[in-house]
Amino acid sequence: MANPILKIDHLSFKYEDQMVLKDVDITIEKGEFTGLIGPNGSGKTTLVKLILGLEKIQSGQIHLFGTPIQKFKQWQKIGFVSQKANTFNRGFPATVYETVAMGLTGKLGYFRFLRRKDKKKVFDSLAKVGMEAFASHNIGDLSGGQQQRAFIARALVSNPEFLILDEPTVGVDTDNVGRFYEMLKELNQHQGITLLLISHDIGSITTHVTDLLCLNKTVHYHGNPNDYQKMSDEERSQFYGHSMNTVTHNH
Repeated sequence: MANPILKIDHLSFKYEDQMVLKDVDITIEKGEFTGLIGPNGSGKTTLVKLILGLEKIQSGQIHLFGTPIQKFKQWQKIGFVSQKANTFNRGFPATVYETVAMGLTGKLGYFRFLRRKDKKKVFDSLAKVGMEAFASHNIGDLSGGQQQRAFIARALVSNPEFLILDEPTVGVDTDNVGRFYEMLKELNQHQGITLLLISHDIGSITTHVTDLLCLNKTVHYHGNPNDYQKMSDEERSQFYGHSMNTVTHNH
């Protein structure tokens, strides 16, 4: 059996005396579309930082593509899209094409001209998210949803096998959220990219992902989203530490 994309064993982490993650075990196999949910302060951001190597492991293990993270070097296999749409400087003087091409600077350096094959990578990435027609537009002139598509294209330009998205629908208007999820489904099912999506929108995420992961310092649920939806609000509230109601969206 092939190594999983991500395997986390007994991971714990704290800031000074505050325990943020405790004995976390997670396995994400190739081809999965995993949704990560949890209340504010549940450790989701810290978990992502640890997966990306931005924080050092204190206790436990993380393996990426079968390699301990301490020895992992193939970071081009992993793409990351943060919450950009609601914080991006709309005055930034760059076209969509230039923004996506920035995703190649790790390989080419900042002052290298793009070769023909590199330009093709940029347009191929834009095509994957349906943004090729906006290549010459200024990134600041786009809607929130269009900007997020452009940022995903930038993450895709290095051909990652594993894509992590942090609240990607922030700044995307309600009418376009469904289409946004369909675009992610296309990347997962037809482009073969394994996805980890962090979201607070439980109602939407459970209808689109293949696996659901509920984190609140430790893993409270990891499995089929349909089974999670069948739980009572009281059962789910135990994970969150407060009462909650799940709103199901029909896009």
